[in-house]
Amino acid sequence: MAGRLTERVAGKIPLRRMAATRWAEQTPTWEGARPGLIEAALKRAEARPSGNWFVLASSAEIRADRPFGRTVAGIELVAWRTPDGAPHVGPGACPHLGAPLCQAAVDGGKLICRWHGLGLGAQGFPGWDPYPVHDDGVLCWVRLDGPGGEEPLPAPVLPARPDLPVSIDAVATVVGRCEPSDVVANRLDPWHGAWFHPYSFAHLKVLDAPRDPTLEDDNLMVEVTFRVAGRVGVPVRVAFSCPEPRTVLMHILDGEGATSVVETHATPLGPDERGRPLTAVIEATIAYSGRPGFALARRVAPAVRPLMRVAARRLWKDDLAYAERRYELRSTGRFPG
Repeated sequence: MAGRLTERVAGKIPLRRMAATRWAEQTPTWEGARPGLIEAALKRAEARPSGNWFVLASSAEIRADRPFGRTVAGIELVAWRTPDGAPHVGPGACPHLGAPLCQAAVDGGKLICRWHGLGLGAQGFPGWDPYPVHDDGVLCWVRLDGPGGEEPLPAPVLPARPDLPVSIDAVATVVGRCEPSDVVANRLDPWHGAWFHPYSFAHLKVLDAPRDPTLEDDNLMVEVTFRVAGRVGVPVRVAFSCPEPRTVLMHILDGEGATSVVETHATPLGPDERGRPLTAVIEATIAYSGRPGFALARRVAPAVRPLMRVAARRLWKDDLAYAERRYELRSTGRFPG
């Protein structure tokens, strides 16, 4: 009787008590994290088409009452929405005298330059042509054919996601001094998870990884426990993949939140004041659960999203140190991989 009750409770509560393991007593993972394997996965991702699409920002950051400005791949951009909710992206400098349009006003669906009142709308203006834009409901993308240098695609390469109306999505953005490839390489190295992020991950085991780096093989499957508090965690099985050069997906296959996805997008910004590359890590988490309690979580999503962003930024505080270190070593010819 007690055994059946325990099984029923375990089926309803995803939390598990983990065995006590000292950090230094974990099974080393360095042999699995072969530099050649990670580099081959990175090269396969970089060979896939992006159609020149770059993630600009979260959908929520593009508004109808004020402009949003960001430099992507060295191009100054401004984004806004018209009253019908449609997003638009144009050059960030006013075609009149170069005023920063990220400081413009938005009125009636037009940008109104604060220097001389020039109105700029979705139809463009001589010398000022808007860019193709795509809003997928979580992220806003812009197509930049010059920096992209590929055959343009009509829309970005989008991953499979849980249905947004029954999910909770949150987007966190952090910026590091590295290139997009350094961010992607970080995400293609799950072996570092429980060592580098012991506050978030435990009992990590890579179940399947490409065995021959010369083959078009992207199997990267991981069993890991997301730490909730102390020795209490949630075990899951996840898969990593790259649908295009600047995106790494983590899909939850089994366990709590199955079908949820974490999308890590690496957007090149441009050089900093010392000429070092800057990359924005724009990470979207789309969480779903079939448990009855998740419906309550959706109703309080505005309170949940900030917590999701805090968790993502905490991880990326460490992971950007990894990516920045990788760039530093690569750019000075010292990277051992």
